[in-house]
Amino acid sequence: MSEIKSLMPRQPVPELTVDLAEGGTWRLADQTPKTFTMIVFYRGLHCPICSRQLREIEDLLEDFQERGVEPIAISSDTREAAEKTKDDWMLDDLTVGYGLDFATARKWGLYISEGIPKPPPSLPEPALFTEPGLFLVRPDGTLYFASVQTMPFARPSMQAVLAGIDFVLAKDYPARGEVVSWEKAQAAE
Repeated sequence: MSEIKSLMPRQPVPELTVDLAEGGTWRLADQTPKTFTMIVFYRGLHCPICSRQLREIEDLLEDFQERGVEPIAISSDTREAAEKTKDDWMLDDLTVGYGLDFATARKWGLYISEGIPKPPPSLPEPALFTEPGLFLVRPDGTLYFASVQTMPFARPSMQAVLAGIDFVLAKDYPARGEVVSWEKAQAAE
């Protein structure tokens, strides 16, 4: 498996193509949001915290879209699990992608976990799955914001993300964390 890559703000993000639970294929390169494409990588059907996060996005979908933000939720789940996710979690309008391969996950800087056996009635974890990540990608394909986690806990609230987007839009606030050159960082010390 490839090494984890750190994505840098203001730099191009990796290519991303996934199949959709509702049918068809989604390609990041084809997206034309007014402000951002919001990519939410989630652990999968087995994750109750993911359910709450994606339900929150579903409930706020119009608020995101009013700000020019187009969300998608993506996992390494199978088609069947993704379809069940949409149905069981009542994600009527949120776009759900599935089948994220682990090489692509690594290019996006995502962490990968091994499944832990759980007793019923819990859903079994897949043998391998990605941990959560949230990315805001500008229409030009560059990274604006990233939040990557090693655990399912303490994700950004979607209300806080909306408030942040409001601030960014009102102030024309630039992407931060953009210093790529180690020499530049050392020279500033």
